[in-house]
Amino acid sequence: MRSKTALWFECKIRYEKITDEGTQKKVTEQYAIDALSYAEAENKITEEMSHFISGEFEVTDIKKAPYKEVFFSEDANADRYYRAKLDFITIDERTAAEKRSRVTYLVQASSLKNALKGIDEVMSSTMIDYDAASLSDTKLMDVFEYEKKGKTADELMDSMAAELRDKSKSVEEIVDKYVKTATPELCQQLIEKLTDMRNKLKEAGDGE
Repeated sequence: MRSKTALWFECKIRYEKITDEGTQKKVTEQYAIDALSYAEAENKITEEMSHFISGEFEVTDIKKAPYKEVFFSEDANADRYYRAKLDFITIDERTAAEKRSRVTYLVQASSLKNALKGIDEVMSSTMIDYDAASLSDTKLMDVFEYEKKGKTADELMDSMAAELRDKSKSVEEIVDKYVKTATPELCQQLIEKLTDMRNKLKEAGDGE
């Protein structure tokens, strides 16, 4: 089981669904999505649902989720999402009094029992004392994670070219900055493109 901390929004989608009997029925489904704002949440959930719903649909509600962290299961049968409220227990060193702070989580699991097992699995690595105050099923159909996509080598080359035109920094500073922040694979692609560019400039110079 893995966890992800983010700003989560719960969205309601209303559309006409074909039932098993072949008739159309208006349904409202709930989803959670990782986004930075209400506007981004609406854009992202609209994009996600357009892959699954062929007809028209409406985003009827968006609200901030009461949890910041989601526990994702690797079990293929984990098709439910449970809302867990955990009480973290600490002891005041001065008074020796017990203090409790409640935190809400979302847990993906196939059953209530497996949700509890998942919580124990994640929390066992933290060495924090806690009590499971409550664990309840939700109506969430799915949770969509936001995966930030890195820039391609061509996009980085365009950014480098823009900074080179600005002339406020040296060529060495700019190239060093992009090479240091790129992944090894992307770094290799950048070096190849820079080498190719240098060879073309040299050929153009020799031609003159």
